[in-house]
Amino acid sequence: MDLYHVLNRGVEKRDIFMDTGDRVRFVHQLYAFNDTRPANNTSRKMNDLVGRSFERERLVDIHGWCLMKNHYHLLLSERMEGGLAKFLMKLNVGYAKFFNKKYKRDGYLFSGRTKKVLIENDAQFNYILHYIHLNPLDYLKGAEEWRIRSNGGIKSSKESLAYLKSYRWSSYLDYIGEQNFPSILTTSLFGEPSGGYEKTITRYLKGATSDSDTASTLSLE
Repeated sequence: MDLYHVLNRGVEKRDIFMDTGDRVRFVHQLYAFNDTRPANNTSRKMNDLVGRSFERERLVDIHGWCLMKNHYHLLLSERMEGGLAKFLMKLNVGYAKFFNKKYKRDGYLFSGRTKKVLIENDAQFNYILHYIHLNPLDYLKGAEEWRIRSNGGIKSSKESLAYLKSYRWSSYLDYIGEQNFPSILTTSLFGEPSGGYEKTITRYLKGATSDSDTASTLSLE
């Protein structure tokens, strides 16, 4: 199984999520478009994503995700040949159509082709889910340098963990056992949701060192 860290951002680094409604729509489409059938019904309620699932044949497994203001991160593996490309096309085109109609704009929303980084070794595998979940720390004062992985990169691990818990737009809450959008995720690759992941990421934040070639390799900012 090949695992990919997938990222795309707004053209000219523009914001692609302007409000909660935009984020809700994108999250819904992560579910609705992950299906071999055409996504004809895009009006399902948010409750459909929380605990309930509908019979479908998925294109990909979504192992992790995070929405930022002007880009998104996904951690994906294919369930069938060509599934990754088909899913990303449906997702990007579908969301761009929604966004352009809502904000009365024309033209491209995303900046070129979606970037896909193959996870090739254990060091990358052990880091990538943390990397995706830690992205919201860009918005927390005193934690903006978390990528440096030095003792000064994050001022307070306790404050950082509290902020991550307050940030709904990632798979972090589901991984620590607090249901957010569980129907989107496949969690078995990194372990079932439980308190164990929260302990793992707590140790990761507290044990930051000044040397991390993996971080510099995987950073796509």
